Amino acid sequence: MKIKSVPALPLLAALNANAMLSHLVSRAQLNVAPCTQPLSPSSIRQYDRTNSSVLRALLFSAALLLSLFALSSSPVQASSESTEAAHQESLLTLSAEQRQLAGVEVAQLSATAFNLQAVATAQLVVDKDKTITIAPQLDMQVLKRHVVPGQQVQKGQPLLTIGGADIAAAQADYVNAATEWDRIKRMSQGTISASQLMQTEVNAELKRAILQSVMMSTKQIAELAASPSSIGQFQLLAPINGRVQQDIATLGQVLTAGTPLMQLTDESYLWVEAELTPLQADQVNMGTDVLVRVGSRTREGVIIGRSHEINSQTRTEQVLVRMANPGHDLHAGEFAELYLAANQGAEPLGFIVPDAALTRGGDGDWQVFIEQDGGFSAVEVSVVERQRGLSFIRGLVPQTRVVVSGAFFLASEQAKSGFDIHNH
Repeated sequence: MKIKSVPALPLLAALNANAMLSHLVSRAQLNVAPCTQPLSPSSIRQYDRTNSSVLRALLFSAALLLSLFALSSSPVQASSESTEAAHQESLLTLSAEQRQLAGVEVAQLSATAFNLQAVATAQLVVDKDKTITIAPQLDMQVLKRHVVPGQQVQKGQPLLTIGGADIAAAQADYVNAATEWDRIKRMSQGTISASQLMQTEVNAELKRAILQSVMMSTKQIAELAASPSSIGQFQLLAPINGRVQQDIATLGQVLTAGTPLMQLTDESYLWVEAELTPLQADQVNMGTDVLVRVGSRTREGVIIGRSHEINSQTRTEQVLVRMANPGHDLHAGEFAELYLAANQGAEPLGFIVPDAALTRGGDGDWQVFIEQDGGFSAVEVSVVERQRGLSFIRGLVPQTRVVVSGAFFLASEQAKSGFDIHNH
């Protein structure tokens, strides 16, 4: 913060007033000095007039001194307020509509040590830990559809209504077995042998397991035993939250046991299958962080597996990466690039941003726009390396919110407003 110096004239006046005040105090001390001679009435009146003049002069000098010091300190306060106001005015502010029209996107950066030259081709695939294939294990007929391909569904939402002769027979067998088991349990101890008791219970659980294999829920099975009139069909419910994929079910179609009707995939996570050269594969380990680039978007991932086998055709080894996809904006089947971490010996810690995040300032230096205090301001950075649309930069602190898309629009607004980042 720049502080203005106190003007010379008020300072000189303050010093003179201070000297006057000291002189008057000395006079007052002399006037009140003890007197050994009796004073006449005229002397007493002169003494009172003198003391009154001294008192008035003291009050005037004190007031003058306070006023001059207040005047001399006011430029400092004004300078501080003007500096804060200038900082607020230097921020570029956009409304939500303007941000959307300009395509402004902000990402929070974390320090990385990726090597932009160590890159491998890759492809996005579904996360098999979050994917379920709907394939009932009995012959069935599709009676009704409740969803369409690509639809996002919630756990417990109806997908299909299926039925058929085999489904009806399995449901009837369970109702009979459950009823018999319930009757046996109510009998007095010793009425039947332990082996008969065990056989009845096992038979009921077997029939229950058959219904579970056609993907009937526990609640549906319990309701079936209480209301046998619903035998012959049931609604196939979504076992997880996910998106409907590979949907082949058509109305009236009769399918054999085990035929996949559709697939549900939770797209909040995806896997990345990358092909690495033997030299690259030797540099990675389970749990190693990597950077995945799909088009203009980048995500961080972690290595969860490797094949430990070299393909005889491509002479590469397959490595599997798990990557978060919170916005569901990336999809299985897209091609990607995998960037590996730098060697442990070198520590080029910095930040990786897309080239679209970089613009040139008024002096020609590289800059990025950061989001702070409800607006955007430009910050100079140093570009260490640029490869394939990505830039490795330094000059920021971790967790900085940087504009990764729409920076050109902000730079244009900055140029029109005449802001200079060196004055921030």
